Amino acid sequence: MLIGVIAGLVGLALGIFGVLAYRISEQQRKLVDGDFDEPALPHGAAEVLAVLGRAFLVVDAIDGVVRASPAAYAYGLVRGHTVVHKQLLDMTARVRRDGVILEELLELPRGPLGQGTIVVQLRAAMLGEEYILLLADDRTEITRTEEIRNDFVANVSHELKTPVGAISLLAEALEASPDDEKAVRRFAQRMHKESARLAALVQDIIELSRLQGANVAQQGHPVDINSVITEAVDRSQLPAESKNIDIVIGGRVEAMVFGDQDLLVTALRNLIDNAIRYSPENTRVGIGVKASEGLISVSVTDQGDGLTPEDQERVFERFYRVDAARSRHTGGTGLGLSIVKHVVSNHGGEVTLWSQPGQGSTFTLRLPEMEGQDDGDAADSAKPAEAAVPGRQKSSQRRDAAGVHEQGASA
Repeated sequence: MLIGVIAGLVGLALGIFGVLAYRISEQQRKLVDGDFDEPALPHGAAEVLAVLGRAFLVVDAIDGVVRASPAAYAYGLVRGHTVVHKQLLDMTARVRRDGVILEELLELPRGPLGQGTIVVQLRAAMLGEEYILLLADDRTEITRTEEIRNDFVANVSHELKTPVGAISLLAEALEASPDDEKAVRRFAQRMHKESARLAALVQDIIELSRLQGANVAQQGHPVDINSVITEAVDRSQLPAESKNIDIVIGGRVEAMVFGDQDLLVTALRNLIDNAIRYSPENTRVGIGVKASEGLISVSVTDQGDGLTPEDQERVFERFYRVDAARSRHTGGTGLGLSIVKHVVSNHGGEVTLWSQPGQGSTFTLRLPEMEGQDDGDAADSAKPAEAAVPGRQKSSQRRDAAGVHEQGASA
């Protein structure tokens, strides 16, 4: 019995000791965990950062990321708890050493792969005694827009110098040979050609500037794409007849698009003129239109030399010419396709290109159908446009029977 009592007392003592040891261990673990809690920012800093509206990150004394906004991760400035770019670490080191506020504009890789970059305006400053705050503002779009504008101004200056210089030289030649009737006639013809080229270039520049300021969403209205095609073809008849090129129209859609009819006519006319300019004589240019899955597609197909893959990547750039010498001969300004791209983008659509060397090219405009437009309204809107060019639509439909569908199939 005595042994049993002693054993019970020993067991009780061990139990009490175990409970006490467990409680002490828990208290010590909580103390240790408390020592490694997330570092606290200065009072009120977290609230201010939350409403800044800019990407930010806060680093500690060893450049570990204490706090970062989702935008900082989206910009690729932070990965996990690490600052990605050495330029940022250099800024934090200088701020920590000199105690000053730094501001820099940096172009940084957007990710670990590829050549994409992001331009950010960075501002680094001390936050309390231990932390450094970096504010980042994405300036990529603004910087690229500024570069495009500068390039555009430089290109315009270069393009204008050529015809202006040519006119000046021709005027001097005319002045030097007033009695040579043949020379005067030849120089006058050259001056007429250069002045026409200059006028076309100025008109395209004005058109492009107007497009960039146009607000289709606020100024648009229902547009019948069939009347757009009819008007664009009518405006292109003279250059087509001069090369004996037949413009063939295939298809018709009842759906409407929302936008600016004049701008859409300008875009389609540029595509048709481009097709005529680069097609051989005695050929044809095909225009096909169809509606499918909420989109209206208008395709312009030529029988020219086609484009290489390298040219296809750059053909929509301003002032880019596939063959500069030929463009000068045909009167191209290098702005037509850029205008097309701007017009279609402003209407919420896209322009695509299919081409192969020796097989011609097909440019396709895709525009969203206008929603909430019944057939009666569409028919009423179409009437004035059809009446504006009497007989033109019927003749175009007759030409369709001659083979526009074969043209589209070959493309």
